[in-house]
Amino acid sequence: MKKILLTIFAFSLVLSSCDFDKGFEEMNVNPAKASQLEVGNKFASVVLRTAGGRYANWRTSLIYQSTLIQHFSSTAGYWSGDRYFRNDGYSTSLWDRYYPEAVKQIEDIKTQLTSEGNTGSEMGMTRILRAFIYSRLTDLHGDLPYSEAGQGYSGGILKPKYDAQQDVYMDMLKELEEAVAQIGASTTLAESDLLFQGNTTKWKAWGNSLMLRFAMRLTKADPATAKAWAEKAAAAGTMTSNDHIAMVQHTDGPEGINMNGHGEVFDADDNPRVSKTFVDWLKDDPRLPILAARRSDGSTDPADLIGMPNGSTGATVKDTSIYAEPNRKVITGKDVPMVFQTYAEVRLLKAEMAFRGWSVPGDAKTHYEAGVKAAMQMLKVIYPKAAAISDAEVAAYLVKKPYNAAKGWEMISEQYWAATLLNEYEAFSNWRRTGYPTLVPTSDPGSDTGGPIPRRLIWPEGEASTNAENFAAALARQGPNNMITRVWWDKE
Repeated sequence: MKKILLTIFAFSLVLSSCDFDKGFEEMNVNPAKASQLEVGNKFASVVLRTAGGRYANWRTSLIYQSTLIQHFSSTAGYWSGDRYFRNDGYSTSLWDRYYPEAVKQIEDIKTQLTSEGNTGSEMGMTRILRAFIYSRLTDLHGDLPYSEAGQGYSGGILKPKYDAQQDVYMDMLKELEEAVAQIGASTTLAESDLLFQGNTTKWKAWGNSLMLRFAMRLTKADPATAKAWAEKAAAAGTMTSNDHIAMVQHTDGPEGINMNGHGEVFDADDNPRVSKTFVDWLKDDPRLPILAARRSDGSTDPADLIGMPNGSTGATVKDTSIYAEPNRKVITGKDVPMVFQTYAEVRLLKAEMAFRGWSVPGDAKTHYEAGVKAAMQMLKVIYPKAAAISDAEVAAYLVKKPYNAAKGWEMISEQYWAATLLNEYEAFSNWRRTGYPTLVPTSDPGSDTGGPIPRRLIWPEGEASTNAENFAAALARQGPNNMITRVWWDKE
């Protein structure tokens, strides 16, 4: 790990200097050294940049999405998402971090692999990670720079066009199918692979699992395409156990390099509480005392755990210490993994496929129960300090709350919501797609939406001056740059 961190520092210096040395190429060339860092020295960096540090995870993931989806709540005024305030800097924080870092780096790696003639595992892994990066951006914002993004230095494109989200999704699906086919039995990136430590079988499973996620995202906008790609993904081979979870391993330092970004937030901010919506849903669920603890004394006794209503303020709540907060002894560490996708999500998506009558081995009840079990037992995998939930506890829960086919989609979607705590990008996206759980909007006179829960986060307003023509085209195609304009796959 130490070697990997040193190479990340080196790569960061290369990226930061490349805009300042134009005209001095010949003067600065050392013929005794390679002119390009090896891809292996870059891959760990882009994985960490994709997981993100404190900046975007505080603002976009937690302040906005975790409260919009009612996993968390806060009385702090700067937690803008809880009462649907518009804060342009917070809303665009992922965009502001991803484009100059994760996007730039992944496009650089892809370009280098192309120039080196690499069409094997390394290219396949890069294309899968690239699709994941862009999926987070487009799910939040809609249309965006994609086909021309990250090519300011390599291609001289300083004002990239905004691709329509439909086109982005169709290309990402194609990219995943081709990427999985490129991955072989091994990779030279094992030492730099902070996701699967060079296990190409797991990379293939993740690529197909992402394909399933992307396909199901289209169920409202294009059901026929969603069905075709979901069935293709399920048949190709997705995750098969909690051992396949796509998550980035972290340590407790050095600062800003390898710490879990959410953990950094919880270390700096003690304002978030677990939402009343979420705590009430988790009653009689063995996950509750693992995920939550009372702020005042750290009690995890379910009887002591009260969720704080979303939309609360200092005027309506005088003592926030009585409410449950994220369990600081288990899930808020700076050294816990950052999750991109889980096996539980995959089984629940397959449950939805079966519910819809699509072709997938197994019925909805079987996939639902397997998804619930995986979601409960993955907590020990992700959070080593978590109490293990036994098979008997899972079975008892499923007896108390059995699958009901008449409410199948609702139950599947609610379990997905529970399984994506601290994977707020996915939680917010899947809620917009399914409408479950049924959330009651907060009511605040300062709301930027006029009442409804936001459906997207805004584009940076600076794009209107720095990329005016392409920004104007995106506005004309997608709609006003506000939080209630729906992205393509979320159209009513």
